[in-house]
Amino acid sequence: MSGNNVRLQAIKDVEAYVPPAVSFDPGEEPGEIFGENVFSLTVMAKRLPKTVYKSVLATIEHSAPLDPVVADAVASAMKDWALEKGATHYAHVFYPLTGLTAEKHDSFLDPVGDGTAFASFSGKTLIQGEPDASSFPNGGLRNTFEARGYTGWDVMSPAYVLENPNGNTLCIPTVFVSMTGEALDHKTPLLRSQQSMAEHAERILKLFGHTPDRVVSFCGPEQEYFLVDSHFFLSRPDLLNAGRTLFGAKPPKGQEFDDHYFGAIPERVLGFMMDTERELFKLGIPAKTRHNEVAPGQFEIAPMFERANVASDHQQLLMTTFKTIAKKHGMECLFHEKPFEGVNGSGKHVNFSLGNSTEGNLLLPGDTPHDNAQFLVFCAAVIRSVHKYGGLLRASVASASNDHRLGANEAPPAIISIFLGEQLADVFDQIAKGGATRSKEKGSMLIGVDTLPVLPTDPGDRNRTSPFAFTGNRFEFRAPGSMQTVAGPMVTINTIMAEALDYIATNLEAAVAAGTDFDVAVQDILAEIIANHGAVVFNGNGYSEDWQIEAEARGLKNLRTTVDALPELIAPEAIELFSKYGVFNEREMHSRYEIGLEHYLLTVQVEANLTGEMGTTIVLPAAVRYQTELAQNVAALKAAGVEADLSALEAISVPITDLKAALTKLTEVTSVDHDEDPLVQATYVRDNVLPAMAEIRAAADILENMVADDLWPLPTYQEMLYIL
Repeated sequence: MSGNNVRLQAIKDVEAYVPPAVSFDPGEEPGEIFGENVFSLTVMAKRLPKTVYKSVLATIEHSAPLDPVVADAVASAMKDWALEKGATHYAHVFYPLTGLTAEKHDSFLDPVGDGTAFASFSGKTLIQGEPDASSFPNGGLRNTFEARGYTGWDVMSPAYVLENPNGNTLCIPTVFVSMTGEALDHKTPLLRSQQSMAEHAERILKLFGHTPDRVVSFCGPEQEYFLVDSHFFLSRPDLLNAGRTLFGAKPPKGQEFDDHYFGAIPERVLGFMMDTERELFKLGIPAKTRHNEVAPGQFEIAPMFERANVASDHQQLLMTTFKTIAKKHGMECLFHEKPFEGVNGSGKHVNFSLGNSTEGNLLLPGDTPHDNAQFLVFCAAVIRSVHKYGGLLRASVASASNDHRLGANEAPPAIISIFLGEQLADVFDQIAKGGATRSKEKGSMLIGVDTLPVLPTDPGDRNRTSPFAFTGNRFEFRAPGSMQTVAGPMVTINTIMAEALDYIATNLEAAVAAGTDFDVAVQDILAEIIANHGAVVFNGNGYSEDWQIEAEARGLKNLRTTVDALPELIAPEAIELFSKYGVFNEREMHSRYEIGLEHYLLTVQVEANLTGEMGTTIVLPAAVRYQTELAQNVAALKAAGVEADLSALEAISVPITDLKAALTKLTEVTSVDHDEDPLVQATYVRDNVLPAMAEIRAAADILENMVADDLWPLPTYQEMLYIL
């Protein structure tokens, strides 16, 4: 079957598709199934001996050291519960530096000498596993022939049973480390950074007179994604292999009418959402909000806040669930940051806060934040940390795919700044001038319709162009890409907050010890921070060109690409920071840098190979076929004595010539021998390979708008974005 028939057949298949019945029972209360497949505290309380349960609870709720003696009792109860849920295997689930999840399934059954078998699962097996670590990214932390790696049970993140038509599996979230204890995953540094941040946050709370419970960071990720019919997806080699379209002309209608944003959710998509939410609820993932996003075919789901460690695990599980359920509904879920050029890309906004069970949310300002010194101290810590380590925040979201999104008028710029809003900006301005005495108050809105209630208004607006914006009781980091794990940004946020909180606590402790009144010491440290780090606060339009000029004058970094950002990871001050707070040693920092560059190079290499292959074997033949039809038409007209119009033939010959030249250029730039330094390689790829790919696309997209529709082989944007 020729390429053009594949596309046309795909359209027919989509039109004939009948979606499956949604498994969500309208009579079923979501609360009945929430967490039913989770080995939760409720389940543990029923199944564990009281002393064991109290020991485990102390670790989960108060970060007390895990008593290894309890492992056998927990393992036995967990095994019995999982077997009742139909599980036949167990798996230590870990999060290697691929950005995906990894797991090795082992059967519960152990054979015995008489030809029978019995189910077993010991505490030792629960606590530690040993997958082969040789083939995971490690950035030089180990040699390929060194295969030993360990997984270790993370009691803070609950085990769960993952259902599958082919068998259920008990999944146990774990860390993944080398024989030397160095982190080969995302979870280990997240737990380390959380522990360090908590230590210094609690020092500050003690200065304010509290006896604090363990402080933890919270994360609420907003996941954006696209849905595309599977028939179209499988007809696009670029989507299949790279996750984004490398060719595609702008459709007649894009997102310019803003009619998709918060519009009525298509019936087929709503069925998919209902099915995914049911599965998420069973896994204890608190999915809360769903809606259409700005671009056609784009949607969002936002879970409730959870402890950052659990939120990170749940986010990975959510992405896996979405991929699985989308296929069931005849669709493909795309998490690439920019699957379609010319319309908005997808991000994963990381909403960050910190708090505990005794003092609550430490980023809650109250109605009069000028009187809330404790809040102002923690807010000032954010200001200091983001200003001092903005480059690290940028590096934490750096990838070849996210480069297509950051800096466009759809996502925050690569310049990391903070939006405080009118109320807080005014309070900190007063502090800088000697002391805050007032806060802008909330207002009310009269709409002018007697039957409508008076609506309360906030003391300031929100700012969607800011990469790190205060939104009332949290900070929203809008730069993370939709495909990445939230663990990376959270590790950086926790660590830079640990440094800022340490700095503030040390200064306050010294001032009080020297006899300074505590309130005066707080005012002094707040004034110092806003004077030294206030340049990072920007409440204006982050999309404007004027801001880029102003940001440079303020001394803020503008790390436009991954190649610019990744060296921040191995700057001396970064290595000192992460080492001091026990998150990464120098080798681990260099490994992250090396892996980031390697992933960048591999991503562009795959895309360049695809661009050349598709341009040569799909786009060019279709264009030449149409050119031949036009030429045959001209020849036939001339043979019949009719004057032939050559304009169409001449017009299509120009982009065909351009396409051939661009394909030749791509071959040339990808054949160059590279320096061994991966940064030099990545710089070359960014400056030479990506522009060559763009030239091929430009010619191909012109041809798409010229070639006869029945000859064009690739599903178009018009079809993929609008036929669901």
